[in-house]
Amino acid sequence: MKFSGVIKKKLTTILKVSTFLIFLGRAYQHLVWDAPYRAFLWDENLLKRFVENIFGVTWNEYVTSFSAASVISYSIKTIGVFYIICAFIALLIKPTMKKTGKFFLLGGSVGLFILAILYSKEKFFHVGQFFEYAIQFMSPVLLYMMVFTSINLKNIRLIALVAIALTFSCHGLYAIGYYPRPGNFIDMTLNTLPISEPNAHLMLKMAGVFDFVIAIAIFIPRISYGALIYAFLWGGLTALARLVGHFHIEFLWNSFNQWTWEVIIRLPHAFVPLYVMMMDRPKASFLRSMIFSNKPQTV
Repeated sequence: MKFSGVIKKKLTTILKVSTFLIFLGRAYQHLVWDAPYRAFLWDENLLKRFVENIFGVTWNEYVTSFSAASVISYSIKTIGVFYIICAFIALLIKPTMKKTGKFFLLGGSVGLFILAILYSKEKFFHVGQFFEYAIQFMSPVLLYMMVFTSINLKNIRLIALVAIALTFSCHGLYAIGYYPRPGNFIDMTLNTLPISEPNAHLMLKMAGVFDFVIAIAIFIPRISYGALIYAFLWGGLTALARLVGHFHIEFLWNSFNQWTWEVIIRLPHAFVPLYVMMMDRPKASFLRSMIFSNKPQTV
């Protein structure tokens, strides 16, 4: 794939914004709310022997220790500060900043990867829960490859498509009920649309089926562009639904404080499909000209 400098700049900008949003949202989560590190740090089966042998305290003393809890809380906030730095590095990154980019973009991606594992652990290691975050932990990697490597854009596009397919299909596993359907899925649907609960369940099942269809269709050249448009729109709408579906005017600040970061970390579910759409736009224009013109076309 060969693109003009202007198109490459636009592609890079889309990934910069996507990566910035992920890191910014996760930073807010870590600084203001919480993250699931205790799912590992308080796992007795995994850490009891280590804690008792290394620190010389009983497991009960460890999990009830105020100082241990404080260290965990401060560590989570430190990770939040790291993500803030990652966010602004992502916006300001240039080809001359390779060492900085490697540390903050790839280091931040590793942090997001670990976070996805921890969320999966909370859900009894559901594989779908882990890969639902594929776009989030891969977005910084895509940006790094775009800015600092000579990897062919065709290969970067393929990696982006795999991340999109994993995110959408794993989201679909919850929507269709393969895994227990989260109650907040139902709440968001009922609070956003004037439908009954049975219809909300039916709508989510249909949306889940479409998630699987899109995960396949984006790899089929003749229909991939249309599938990416759907992924862009649906990714954006499901992100905004986090706030709209939990918005209460009487608790205005609480609504924004609790749910805005949930929107921000999911907006890349729209931006990464947009990134591939921008790559495919010349091909889409050619296909449209083939359809709507009787004149023979040449590439």
